[in-house]
Amino acid sequence: MAKGLHGVIRLHKWTVDEKRRALGQLLQREEEILRFQRLLQEELLREQTLARQDVTLAMAFGQYLKLYSRRRDALAQALVEVRQRIDAARQDLAEAFLDLKTYELTQASRDRQEKLERDRKEQAMLDEIGLTLHRRREQQRRDGGF
Repeated sequence: MAKGLHGVIRLHKWTVDEKRRALGQLLQREEEILRFQRLLQEELLREQTLARQDVTLAMAFGQYLKLYSRRRDALAQALVEVRQRIDAARQDLAEAFLDLKTYELTQASRDRQEKLERDRKEQAMLDEIGLTLHRRREQQRRDGGF
């Protein structure tokens, strides 16, 4: 039965690793969205500067603002969604880790019990050997030998 538990532990370790990787990918996606938001903000500042310098560009700036607003909103929505997925992934990872620890603690407890049982049997065997030797010595002493 203990061998089966080791297999379950390996499976849960793999599951925890997979969930960590998935969370890592989501965190990378979050960073990417944040980077895109910063770049978009920098682009807006550049466009504003150009629009102030050139009347022709100033007339087109209104159209740029519409595009900017759509892109900004899309990135904001993507950020909300990825953060929700991050929260769910963190919860999944925590649950998987808790399951893994439960199995590991159960196996450790079983290992301790098995060791105690082996030690008890070994001690009983050593006690029997000691008792047998003691009886032989007593017998030899009674029979006139050392």
